[in-house]
Amino acid sequence: MKKLSMLLMSVMLAGGVLAACGNDSSNGEAGEGEAAGKILRYNNGKEPTSLDPPIGFDQISYDIVNNAFEGLARLGKDDKPEPAMAAEWKVSDDGLVYTFTLRDGVKWSNGDPVKASDFEFAWKRLLNPETASDAAFLAYPIVGAEDYNSGKGSADAVGIKAKDDKTLEVTLRHPAAWLVQMTASPAFFPVHQATVEGNAQWAGEASTIVSNGPFTITEWKHEEELKMVKNKDYWDAGTVKLGGVTYKMVNDTNTAYQLFTTGELDTTGSIPADMADQLFADGKVKVEESAGTAFYRFNTTMEPFTNKSIRQAFVAAVDRQQLVDLVLRQKHKPAVGFVSPGLEDAAGGDFREVGGDLIGFDAAKAKELLAAGMKEAGYSALPPITLTYSTNDVNQKVAQALQAMFKDNLGVEVKLESKESKVMTAEQKALQLQLSRSSFLPDFADPINFLDGFQSDNPFSRTGWKNDKFDELIQGAYEQADEKQRYEMMHEAEKILMDDAPILPLYYYNSVNLESDKLSGVVRHAFGFIDFKWAELK
Repeated sequence: MKKLSMLLMSVMLAGGVLAACGNDSSNGEAGEGEAAGKILRYNNGKEPTSLDPPIGFDQISYDIVNNAFEGLARLGKDDKPEPAMAAEWKVSDDGLVYTFTLRDGVKWSNGDPVKASDFEFAWKRLLNPETASDAAFLAYPIVGAEDYNSGKGSADAVGIKAKDDKTLEVTLRHPAAWLVQMTASPAFFPVHQATVEGNAQWAGEASTIVSNGPFTITEWKHEEELKMVKNKDYWDAGTVKLGGVTYKMVNDTNTAYQLFTTGELDTTGSIPADMADQLFADGKVKVEESAGTAFYRFNTTMEPFTNKSIRQAFVAAVDRQQLVDLVLRQKHKPAVGFVSPGLEDAAGGDFREVGGDLIGFDAAKAKELLAAGMKEAGYSALPPITLTYSTNDVNQKVAQALQAMFKDNLGVEVKLESKESKVMTAEQKALQLQLSRSSFLPDFADPINFLDGFQSDNPFSRTGWKNDKFDELIQGAYEQADEKQRYEMMHEAEKILMDDAPILPLYYYNSVNLESDKLSGVVRHAFGFIDFKWAELK
């Protein structure tokens, strides 16, 4: 292992943690007028981006939306989709037509019936160009969806039709075996049409949100906390044991950990680095499989990252094992490609294992690539470089570690810049940042979900990177019915993504938490979002 620089050593000693938590001062039974049961206190880390299902396309938003709303299917405890708003569904022999039948008696939180037309409205709203949803591309397997979203087609031509109040018919342009699982993703949750059409800001306050999930939002103190209570009209209310959930918004991991130790939180992912080894050794930490990748985006339209060799040099300069062992210290796996482990390949193996290690740490190679790139670009010295991260103590420690590695392994000085997450995301989308932090959490369990976001015109990319061969492979994978060939296309596409290096993968997510002995039944989906439907406090 390369000798640590003084800066990286200071990062280690300062202590680091991954995840977030919060506080609340009480945990009694639900109050008068609320459902019976105790209130679970959970930290969401920070204010959600939006609680409008097609807009809040990130974990901090969807961890809330997933408990306040519900789709046609819901991920069960085993991560497999189960009937939810839909009692059943049928698929045509050619795999192109899905017919969903809604349950009897399902209701919105205002007492209105949930209808198939609510889903048609919501899914077409997801695709409406005026909605500008970053999640819209997930629906592109549906007939007419991409044309409508890109402004080339009409809503009427989209293959989403409410045949009657209880029947929704979805027609695909090519088979997509993951469609049912995708209906369990918050982007595909229904919205109450009259509410949405009557108030453009409906999702901004607790008093105006109409939902249909296990819990109902009753109070929202912005930047502080959001409260939910059990939805007595939820179709499966008998399964819900909690009286409610209080989401706190504490963005400092050490503060959140202290709140857990004093009993003001029931569960937390905040584990100070200087205590991590002992907590793991004492068996106090709950570690679960998860999915997703922490990474940085290069702006390939901004110097010096217009040059492929320079991007590759920065990728090779990062010692990911050192990062997870000495900075994060929560048993993460170093990233060796973009697609995280846990996805089955066509032959039954693990997609990541079959794909192998596509990137790795090599300081000597990094220096060679940097020298080659500078020669190609005609640089005698690199232009100034700024690494931007969203404000958070963990993100800061990771950024400081990378800053040290770039100095040690490339001889490059990198300036650090912190921004509020909403501002940073907006600037990423506008291609205003050189090198910036990101993360990806999958919406469904298929490698295509990791890869398709980097197509040339996909708004998720935020890199300015365009590669015709990559685009061709992803489109081919969408349309390929032969699973073996489809996976071969995805492996080839990932190799191109890693070789062209518009992104710098860091590590794969896991789920590391401390939980009260009184708490059970919290489900943290590897390919989805946290679910309190089955949680219980004794």
